[in-house]
Amino acid sequence: MKVTVFNGSPAGENSATNVIASSFLKGASQAGAETKNIYLKEHHITQCQGCFSCWFTTPGKCRLSDDMEQLLKEYQESSIICFATPVYTWNMTALLKNFVDRLAPLKCPQMIEKQGHFDLKDEQEKAQKFVVLSNCGFPGENNFDVMKAVFSCCNPSLEIYRNCGKLLKMKSPVVEKKVNTWLQSVEQAGKEMVLQGDITNDTKIALAMPLMSVEEYVSLIGM
Repeated sequence: MKVTVFNGSPAGENSATNVIASSFLKGASQAGAETKNIYLKEHHITQCQGCFSCWFTTPGKCRLSDDMEQLLKEYQESSIICFATPVYTWNMTALLKNFVDRLAPLKCPQMIEKQGHFDLKDEQEKAQKFVVLSNCGFPGENNFDVMKAVFSCCNPSLEIYRNCGKLLKMKSPVVEKKVNTWLQSVEQAGKEMVLQGDITNDTKIALAMPLMSVEEYVSLIGM
């Protein structure tokens, strides 16, 4: 089994998003999966041109020549695909959105309907699972409302949303202790996704733990 993270943070390896992704992949690796952490900022990905050549002229193949050819291969080879991104203006980053747009060659121009939702049929049938990993510098779960709506289209098996995200990289001993406790639950989620394709209720509860009260957080970051 292969678990791949596509990290859309402009900060790449140094991002708070990567703190979450690395813990998830650590757990997946401990469960026996092959893992890969891909930083999209390090790749040349041209914007989709909307020409539909990948559907009608060269089915399954984009006419653009850039790093997406290899990234599509990584995507197709993965059993669990993780979309990782901070919240930028209510939604995923432009880096990740650009990558998602370029997944068009994996679809074909045949409309299908599932429970009232219309989408395009996959070019090849697959049984991949999707995971969303995201953090936001603000407190409050409402910051992820748009993200949840967008990713509902891929029917994710797991969504991990971390508010008060600035805490993830703070060096205060008290903060680090709380963060590390939470990251252990992220690691556990990675293990469980590989071993059983889902997470336990206990892990769900642990992932939802608050790191700090809103008042403490706002005071700590000086905003």
